[in-house]
Amino acid sequence: MNLGIKDEAFVRGKVPMTKEEVRILTLVKAQIAADAVIYDVGAGTGSLSIEAARLAPAGHVYAIEKNPEGISLITENAKHFGVENMTVVEGTAPAAMEGLPALDVALIGGSGRNLADILDIIGERLRPAGRIVINAITMQTVAACLDYFHIHAEHYTYEAIQVQISRLERIGPYDMAKALNPIYIITAQRK
Repeated sequence: MNLGIKDEAFVRGKVPMTKEEVRILTLVKAQIAADAVIYDVGAGTGSLSIEAARLAPAGHVYAIEKNPEGISLITENAKHFGVENMTVVEGTAPAAMEGLPALDVALIGGSGRNLADILDIIGERLRPAGRIVINAITMQTVAACLDYFHIHAEHYTYEAIQVQISRLERIGPYDMAKALNPIYIITAQRK
């Protein structure tokens, strides 16, 4: 299955969506196997969930989202792309993660200030060599991630990158770069 569904192909509302280029990098960092169990915490429109489900046809994705509009968009996008190996979980993490199975990959795009609690629960269920990929737009989230992985260094190795995507936009006879928000992608792997 190819990565990189065009942003325009998704049904969108006012809920934030992980942009195509960032989705591609996130999914490459996640190293999703065909039979992986994946949590997508703060799934938004479900763009990452959809692409992850397509990469894991024999696996399953749990798209966790608290926003009712997001729940509707995830459901609509799953139908639009014919994704059946995904369960939409409505609620706030970490409480919404109760009862979910062991996992291979966690994608975190929103944590509602509960990042450490979410990572604790993921850590209890994450299989050996499992991966956590966190997309952060604020320095506070980056700092919280780094603090967490420093404290839990005996369990994880990690790396962090910052990416800035600019897309060319036609302005009259010219092409001008239009910048998207910079994103930090923090990837941790269980030792």
